Amino acid sequence: MDGKTLARIGAVGFVTFAITATVIELSRKDEPPLYRSVVATTEARVDPLKTELRRCQRLGEAGARDPACLQAWADNRDRFLKPSQAPEPQPAPEAPGPQGQPQKSAASPVSATDENAPAIAPHTNEAR
Repeated sequence: MDGKTLARIGAVGFVTFAITATVIELSRKDEPPLYRSVVATTEARVDPLKTELRRCQRLGEAGARDPACLQAWADNRDRFLKPSQAPEPQPAPEAPGPQGQPQKSAASPVSATDENAPAIAPHTNEAR
């Protein structure tokens, strides 16, 4: 078989395959997606702080002198660096003693009067 003939047969086979694939793709019916888009839900919640930070980013060096940008950066730092305002965990109620008085547990070294005392005493050589 000649090389020219082999190339023509290959070209005809490729064109036939391409036409068949196109017809199959065009004859398909559109199916509804199996998932819901989350883009619509995220667009509904716009964070004003994030918007302000983007504006400050576009300002570039001038953002360092803009009071609104300075406040936005302070708020962003506070969001991540402030200690959480979560309530302290409450100790479990103690079981009443023989005369109805709550018993002190021997495992707790802190007495009831020392509730506000620090758990660990600060070192005198501690850097501040």
